[in-house]
Amino acid sequence: MDIDTHTTRSPVDDEALLDRLFRPMGVDGVYARTHLYENVVDALQRLISRHRPDDAEVFRFPPVMSLRQVEKAGYLNSFPQLLGCVCCLHGTEADISAAVNKAKHGADWTCETTTADLVLSPAACYPVYPIAAQNGPVSARGLIFDVSADCFRHEPSRDVDRLQSFRMREFVRIGAPAQIATFREQWMRKAEAIARDLRLPYAFDRASDPFFGRVGQLMAANQIEQALKFELLIPVRAGGAPTACMSFNYHREHFGKTWGILDDSGVHAHSGCVAFGIDRLALALFATHGLHLEEWPRRVVDILQLG
Repeated sequence: MDIDTHTTRSPVDDEALLDRLFRPMGVDGVYARTHLYENVVDALQRLISRHRPDDAEVFRFPPVMSLRQVEKAGYLNSFPQLLGCVCCLHGTEADISAAVNKAKHGADWTCETTTADLVLSPAACYPVYPIAAQNGPVSARGLIFDVSADCFRHEPSRDVDRLQSFRMREFVRIGAPAQIATFREQWMRKAEAIARDLRLPYAFDRASDPFFGRVGQLMAANQIEQALKFELLIPVRAGGAPTACMSFNYHREHFGKTWGILDDSGVHAHSGCVAFGIDRLALALFATHGLHLEEWPRRVVDILQLG
């Protein structure tokens, strides 16, 4: 895997990125974000919006989604180690007061909580498939969505590119297999052009999702063998392996079968998506071009419309 380089600058040190762009919040991988950082995040979001397909339906999802929908979609079976479940205090006023009193005496009050019907969204696209199913049969043109959400994955880490809470933006395509293949190929070319325009060093590689357990290892190997997932990798951590900042995924008919999404002939629709790791892309820009926007290449500043 060769990185296509467009800069001679050495990547910014990880500690410098953390110190300038974030403020600690007491938990690894969860940070307050500075204005400097959010300014670039907003610019990236606008840039992606300018590439939105004309016929895309737009949804902005909250950071939580239905626990039952996540179970039905298979995420719990495939990635239980990453999932965050929302728990709350339930019961009578006396029950809740007892839990509060535990906290006052330094005891663990969280053992008194029980699960709500929500989980923290693990990916931006998961809520869109039941919505698509409600629309009835998919026409010959297929469907396309622009979705985003604040996502969570339980991966505590001090690595600057592995946040537990992060922003994900996706374009999702639903339709016939050939439509999904064309969509993914087109977006891999567009992603390459975006990386070049932003003067980011990058490489493409086949990839797999972090499936759980021994069976998951077989699923990951199958995913790589069938080229169902590609990633665009950009150096973010100084001295570390490049980071997956975009992914290009073909789900085959998994979500079509799960949610009963059919075409006009009654065949289960296929789906695919291109996912943008917004925080990772922002970090890649700072790691590549430095912490001072006035020193960034003029073309990069102009493309991002940073003034």
